[in-house]
Amino acid sequence: MMIIISLLLLASLLPHLTFTARVNVGIVNGKEAKPHSRPYMVSLQNRFKHTCGGFLISDEFVMTAAHCWKGYPEILTVVVGAHDFRKSEDSYRVEVKSYISHPHYTFCSRQNDIMLLRLQEKVKPNNYVNWISLPKEGDVSGGTLCSVAGWGRKEINDILSNRLLEANTTTENHEECQRKWESKFLASQMICAHGRGGSCRGDSGGPLVCGNTAVGVTCFGSRIKCNSAVHPNVYTKISAYLPWIHQIIRNIK
Repeated sequence: MMIIISLLLLASLLPHLTFTARVNVGIVNGKEAKPHSRPYMVSLQNRFKHTCGGFLISDEFVMTAAHCWKGYPEILTVVVGAHDFRKSEDSYRVEVKSYISHPHYTFCSRQNDIMLLRLQEKVKPNNYVNWISLPKEGDVSGGTLCSVAGWGRKEINDILSNRLLEANTTTENHEECQRKWESKFLASQMICAHGRGGSCRGDSGGPLVCGNTAVGVTCFGSRIKCNSAVHPNVYTKISAYLPWIHQIIRNIK
């Protein structure tokens, strides 16, 4: 009788145990995102392998980090509608028509680390594919709860995730970011954030989302430890580049 009761108790705990094992993976201290709850997320791939994140800002443009593209002859493709790379029925691949890095970005520098990819064909919005709003102006104050997502690693030397993962993170004020990163942090063009969860290698180019708005592009972090409190993750501040972004999009109409 006791054996039967024990088995029944174990059966009642199985869903909880399975869930716990499933979510505590991937993006540092993150969880698996609800499938297609972030339809703006895209995977940038080189030779069918994920290299960086990115996000749709219109039916024709993806925003990402400039360091995600090494330059010609490297060719990136954009996978939209993805959640689990092992299940491709909802996603599809789009070629990149043009790579538009910020004119003042250099590969050896962390500054102006932002890039637009113009797609070869326009995407059609649906339940799996859509774009995210950009900030109209202004700055994000310290202490703002935001989130990040990606198919990156759980730790520096871990493997990439097959499923889209997400985590909450909180912005820090500019003075604190400056103190921790010193001259590497430029308040005029960067935001830093830290929380229980955060970005890691392979998440570069993905968005820092506050509310329903993409306010930053995942740029860099500690080389020693992902989601370090000593050196919090840094994001390119999108609001600082709005004139450049709008000019690029206007010029293709």
